Amino acid sequence: MLFSFHGIPQRYARRGDPYPQQCQRTGELVARALGLDQQAWAVAYQSRFGPERWLMPYTDELLAEWAAAGVGAVDVVCPGFSADCLETLDEIGREARHTFLAAGGRAFRYIPALNERPDHIAALVALIASEPGAAESGGQPAAGRGLAGGARRP
Repeated sequence: MLFSFHGIPQRYARRGDPYPQQCQRTGELVARALGLDQQAWAVAYQSRFGPERWLMPYTDELLAEWAAAGVGAVDVVCPGFSADCLETLDEIGREARHTFLAAGGRAFRYIPALNERPDHIAALVALIASEPGAAESGGQPAAGRGLAGGARRP
């Protein structure tokens, strides 16, 4: 199984952005919940652009390596996306599928985001409502903060 997260430039991580560790930890927790052995999954990063180096390994390159090494089937999930979009449906569902199959893979399965599932929407509403100050702001997170209240990227 491949957990593909949206990438960020490596310089952000070098400056202290905890995103790579958060992605790795998410992969570890989901793999554990699924009962996957350490060798049965990996974390990679998608959606890079421009000349600078982004977090690695790159999703497309890792999929090509796996297929060339004899991995016949792969499941890919993008846990950083709460809803499917161009980057999941096209970049992963179409382009990454093509990369894997063209390199010798036999089966590629994209596991869709939770999208508009009622339990997903209810969980998002509960998360927002639990934010400090949500009651005073009509259920909205405090200004200038993400849902987790974490630091913003430069």
